[in-house]
Amino acid sequence: MRIIQIIYRVYVKRIFDFLFALIILPFVCLIIIIVTPFIYFTDKGPIFYNAIRIGQFGKPFKMFKLRTMVVNAADIRLEDGSTFNSLDDARLTKIGKILRKTSIDELPQIINVLIGDMSLIGPRPDPLDWLEKYTIEQREFLKVKPGISGYNQAYFRNSADGATKLKNDLYYAQNISFKFDAKILFKTIFTILLRENLYIEELRK
Repeated sequence: MRIIQIIYRVYVKRIFDFLFALIILPFVCLIIIIVTPFIYFTDKGPIFYNAIRIGQFGKPFKMFKLRTMVVNAADIRLEDGSTFNSLDDARLTKIGKILRKTSIDELPQIINVLIGDMSLIGPRPDPLDWLEKYTIEQREFLKVKPGISGYNQAYFRNSADGATKLKNDLYYAQNISFKFDAKILFKTIFTILLRENLYIEELRK
Protein backbone atom coordinates (compact mmCIF):
# COMPACT_ATOMS: atom_id res chain seq x y z
CA MET A 1 0.00 0.00 0.00
CA ARG A 2 2.85 2.38 0.84
CA ILE A 3 4.49 1.73 -2.53
CA ILE A 4 1.21 2.48 -4.32
CA GLN A 5 0.93 5.79 -2.43
CA ILE A 6 4.47 6.79 -3.44
CA ILE A 7 3.86 5.92 -7.10
CA TYR A 8 0.64 7.93 -7.10
CA ARG A 9 2.16 10.92 -5.27
CA VAL A 10 5.34 11.10 -7.35
CA TYR A 11 4.21 10.08 -10.84
CA VAL A 12 0.45 9.66 -11.41
CA LYS A 13 -0.59 12.78 -9.49
CA ARG A 14 1.93 14.95 -11.35
CA ILE A 15 0.78 13.73 -14.77
CA PHE A 16 -2.85 14.38 -13.90
CA ASP A 17 -2.02 17.83 -12.47
CA PHE A 18 -0.10 18.90 -15.57
CA LEU A 19 -2.69 17.70 -18.10
CA PHE A 20 -5.64 19.15 -16.17
CA ALA A 21 -3.88 22.50 -15.67
CA LEU A 22 -2.93 22.65 -19.35
CA ILE A 23 -6.53 22.03 -20.42
CA ILE A 24 -8.09 24.72 -18.21
CA LEU A 25 -5.29 27.29 -18.67
CA PRO A 26 -7.08 29.12 -21.55
CA PHE A 27 -10.22 29.51 -19.42
CA VAL A 28 -8.18 30.75 -16.46
CA CYS A 29 -6.43 33.31 -18.69
CA LEU A 30 -9.79 34.52 -19.99
CA ILE A 31 -11.16 35.05 -16.48
CA ILE A 32 -7.99 36.88 -15.44
CA ILE A 33 -8.29 39.18 -18.47
CA ILE A 34 -11.91 39.96 -17.56
CA VAL A 35 -11.25 40.81 -13.89
CA THR A 36 -7.94 42.65 -14.46
CA PRO A 37 -9.51 46.10 -15.16
CA PHE A 38 -11.69 45.83 -12.05
CA ILE A 39 -8.68 45.06 -9.87
CA TYR A 40 -6.52 47.79 -11.38
CA PHE A 41 -9.04 50.63 -11.39
CA THR A 42 -10.06 49.94 -7.78
CA ASP A 43 -6.89 51.59 -6.52
CA LYS A 44 -4.55 51.40 -9.56
CA GLY A 45 -2.35 48.86 -7.83
CA PRO A 46 -0.80 45.61 -9.12
CA ILE A 47 -3.04 42.87 -10.50
CA PHE A 48 -1.21 39.98 -8.88
CA TYR A 49 -0.09 39.26 -5.35
CA ASN A 50 3.01 37.10 -5.29
CA ALA A 51 3.44 35.43 -1.92
CA ILE A 52 6.50 33.45 -0.84
CA ARG A 53 5.27 30.19 0.65
CA ILE A 54 6.61 26.89 2.00
CA GLY A 55 6.74 24.30 -0.77
CA GLN A 56 7.45 20.59 -0.99
CA PHE A 57 10.26 19.47 1.34
CA GLY A 58 10.25 22.95 2.90
CA LYS A 59 11.59 24.68 -0.22
CA PRO A 60 10.29 28.27 -0.63
CA PHE A 61 8.43 29.19 -3.82
CA LYS A 62 6.48 32.14 -5.24
CA MET A 63 2.71 31.52 -5.19
CA PHE A 64 0.59 33.55 -7.61
CA LYS A 65 -2.78 35.07 -6.63
CA LEU A 66 -5.00 37.86 -7.87
CA ARG A 67 -4.73 40.81 -5.50
CA THR A 68 -7.79 41.16 -3.25
CA MET A 69 -6.50 43.67 -0.69
CA VAL A 70 -5.53 47.32 -0.81
CA VAL A 71 -1.92 48.09 -1.67
CA ASN A 72 0.51 47.56 1.24
CA ALA A 73 -2.17 45.95 3.42
CA ALA A 74 -1.00 45.02 6.93
CA ASP A 75 -0.24 41.38 7.69
CA ILE A 76 -2.77 40.45 10.37
CA ARG A 77 -2.45 37.11 12.19
CA LEU A 78 -4.62 35.26 14.67
CA GLU A 79 -3.35 34.25 18.12
CA ASP A 80 -2.14 30.87 16.83
CA GLY A 81 -0.11 32.58 14.10
CA SER A 82 -2.42 31.66 11.24
CA THR A 83 -3.46 34.26 8.67
CA PHE A 84 -6.62 36.24 9.43
CA ASN A 85 -9.38 35.64 6.85
CA SER A 86 -12.79 37.30 6.78
CA LEU A 87 -15.08 38.72 4.11
CA ASP A 88 -15.63 41.63 6.51
CA ASP A 89 -11.91 42.41 6.50
CA ALA A 90 -11.47 46.15 5.94
CA ARG A 91 -8.30 45.46 3.93
CA LEU A 92 -10.33 43.80 1.14
CA THR A 93 -11.28 45.84 -1.91
CA LYS A 94 -14.83 45.63 -3.29
CA ILE A 95 -13.76 43.40 -6.16
CA GLY A 96 -11.50 41.55 -3.73
CA LYS A 97 -14.49 40.41 -1.68
CA ILE A 98 -16.07 38.90 -4.78
CA LEU A 99 -12.84 37.22 -5.82
CA ARG A 100 -12.40 35.74 -2.33
CA LYS A 101 -16.02 34.55 -2.07
CA THR A 102 -15.79 32.76 -5.44
CA SER A 103 -12.13 31.69 -4.97
CA ILE A 104 -11.30 33.29 -8.34
CA ASP A 105 -8.28 34.91 -6.68
CA GLU A 106 -6.66 31.46 -6.47
CA LEU A 107 -6.90 30.71 -10.22
CA PRO A 108 -3.40 32.02 -11.15
CA GLN A 109 -1.99 29.12 -9.12
CA ILE A 110 -2.71 26.97 -12.17
CA ILE A 111 0.62 28.43 -13.34
CA ASN A 112 2.25 27.09 -10.17
CA VAL A 113 0.79 23.67 -11.00
CA LEU A 114 2.23 23.76 -14.53
CA ILE A 115 5.63 24.80 -13.21
CA GLY A 116 5.53 21.97 -10.68
CA ASP A 117 5.56 23.99 -7.46
CA MET A 118 1.99 23.03 -6.59
CA SER A 119 -0.66 20.38 -7.14
CA LEU A 120 -4.39 20.73 -7.72
CA ILE A 121 -5.02 18.99 -4.39
CA GLY A 122 -2.74 19.19 -1.36
CA PRO A 123 -2.10 21.10 1.87
CA ARG A 124 -2.39 24.85 1.46
CA PRO A 125 1.10 26.38 1.70
CA ASP A 126 1.94 28.37 4.82
CA PRO A 127 4.07 31.54 5.12
CA LEU A 128 7.81 30.90 5.60
CA ASP A 129 7.76 31.70 9.31
CA TRP A 130 5.59 28.62 9.91
CA LEU A 131 8.40 26.26 8.96
CA GLU A 132 10.10 26.57 12.35
CA LYS A 133 6.79 25.88 14.12
CA TYR A 134 6.32 22.41 12.63
CA THR A 135 7.20 19.42 14.79
CA ILE A 136 9.21 16.56 13.30
CA GLU A 137 6.01 14.56 12.93
CA GLN A 138 4.14 17.42 11.27
CA ARG A 139 6.93 17.95 8.74
CA GLU A 140 5.89 14.68 7.09
CA PHE A 141 3.18 16.51 5.17
CA LEU A 142 5.91 18.53 3.43
CA LYS A 143 6.62 15.42 1.34
CA VAL A 144 3.42 16.31 -0.52
CA LYS A 145 3.23 19.29 -2.87
CA PRO A 146 1.01 22.12 -1.62
CA GLY A 147 -2.33 22.41 -3.41
CA ILE A 148 -4.74 24.98 -4.80
CA SER A 149 -7.35 23.25 -2.68
CA GLY A 150 -7.07 20.62 0.01
CA TYR A 151 -8.73 18.75 2.84
CA ASN A 152 -9.01 21.88 5.00
CA GLN A 153 -10.32 24.13 2.21
CA ALA A 154 -12.94 21.64 1.02
CA TYR A 155 -14.32 20.56 4.38
CA PHE A 156 -13.44 23.34 6.84
CA ARG A 157 -12.67 26.44 4.74
CA ASN A 158 -11.70 29.13 7.28
CA SER A 159 -13.29 27.56 10.34
CA ALA A 160 -10.32 25.44 11.47
CA ASP A 161 -7.51 26.93 13.59
CA GLY A 162 -3.82 26.54 12.80
CA ALA A 163 -3.30 23.41 14.92
CA THR A 164 -6.31 21.67 13.36
CA LYS A 165 -5.13 22.55 9.86
CA LEU A 166 -1.71 21.04 10.53
CA LYS A 167 -3.35 17.89 11.90
CA ASN A 168 -5.52 17.62 8.78
CA ASP A 169 -2.56 18.23 6.47
CA LEU A 170 -0.66 15.41 8.16
CA TYR A 171 -3.67 13.12 7.85
CA TYR A 172 -3.90 13.91 4.13
CA ALA A 173 -0.21 13.21 3.54
CA GLN A 174 -0.46 9.87 5.34
CA ASN A 175 -3.57 8.80 3.43
CA ILE A 176 -3.03 10.30 0.00
CA SER A 177 -4.76 8.44 -2.83
CA PHE A 178 -6.67 9.08 -6.03
CA LYS A 179 -9.94 8.40 -4.22
CA PHE A 180 -9.09 10.89 -1.48
CA ASP A 181 -8.11 13.57 -4.02
CA ALA A 182 -11.31 12.99 -6.01
CA LYS A 183 -13.45 13.44 -2.88
CA ILE A 184 -11.65 16.67 -2.01
CA LEU A 185 -11.95 18.00 -5.57
CA PHE A 186 -15.71 17.42 -5.80
CA LYS A 187 -16.28 18.72 -2.27
CA THR A 188 -14.33 21.87 -3.17
CA ILE A 189 -16.60 22.51 -6.14
CA PHE A 190 -19.75 22.13 -4.03
CA THR A 191 -18.30 24.26 -1.23
CA ILE A 192 -17.63 27.13 -3.65
CA LEU A 193 -20.94 26.85 -5.50
CA LEU A 194 -23.00 26.57 -2.30
CA ARG A 195 -20.82 29.09 -0.41
CA GLU A 196 -20.36 26.67 2.46
CA ASN A 197 -17.58 28.79 3.94
CA LEU A 198 -17.94 27.46 7.47
CA TYR A 199 -19.11 23.96 6.75
CA ILE A 200 -17.50 21.28 8.93
CA GLU A 201 -17.65 17.61 8.15
CA GLU A 202 -15.52 14.62 8.97
CA LEU A 203 -14.15 13.05 5.81
CA ARG A 204 -14.39 9.28 5.74
CA LYS A 205 -12.48 7.20 3.28
